Amino acid sequence: MLKNTQKLLEIMAQLRDPERGCAWDLKQSFTSLIPYLIEESYEVIDAIERNDLDDLRLELGDLLLQVVFHSQIAEEQGLFNFEQVAEGISDKLIRRHPHVFAGAVFATDEERHQAWEQIKADERQAKPTSSVNESVLTGVAKNLPALIECEKIQDRAAQHGFDWPDVPPVIEKVLEELEEVKEAWLSGNQEHIQEEIGDLLLVTVNLARHLKVNPELALKQSTKKFMCRFQYIEQQVAASGRQLTDYQLFELDHFWLQAKQALKK
Repeated sequence: MLKNTQKLLEIMAQLRDPERGCAWDLKQSFTSLIPYLIEESYEVIDAIERNDLDDLRLELGDLLLQVVFHSQIAEEQGLFNFEQVAEGISDKLIRRHPHVFAGAVFATDEERHQAWEQIKADERQAKPTSSVNESVLTGVAKNLPALIECEKIQDRAAQHGFDWPDVPPVIEKVLEELEEVKEAWLSGNQEHIQEEIGDLLLVTVNLARHLKVNPELALKQSTKKFMCRFQYIEQQVAASGRQLTDYQLFELDHFWLQAKQALKK
């Protein structure tokens, strides 16, 4: 094992030592660490998006600590250890890349993707808790962000033939769902409005899939763009000596159009 990896494992073991460890670390469990695992994952993403590579190195270390922490707790309970975690992912990578490690040949990226999905399906069936009658949608993590969960569920269904063949009918479905949102809005039934908004979001994710766009990334980018443009508006308002609430919407919209042009440069 690499020297620094071994050092990290030893530090974690000492932190969890009942005699000479840290009281906070000793209190932690798989469940209590969930918020930290999520937070560290997002901080890695943030460093990547800011292209701060030095910070990325540090944030990856924080994320690795979470893997080591969970592994240490599991080892104490006689479940598994860090070596077995590393072994498991190594075996999985080899199994899922037969074109690299087993001489398989795929003519297209689509063939490779289909093989990848088939291997994953075989892995799910091989699990002790699996059932021959288990849904093909089983196994998608329940705590994923909604857009990612939606995309993965649709991918699973598509792998088994439940999908539109091309883009035009998906666009038609988006327009159809938008009309149903309008109808729900006119009805004044808030529960119905929420349902139809959900349907519109779902089919929009489907459109993103067909257009080879990651919906989670696309929304994050658009949100970031919105923030930049709104902050431009704030700057213009501050320079005028007035408050946002002093402006009419059409005036703020004028600043918005300016922002679109200014931030293109």
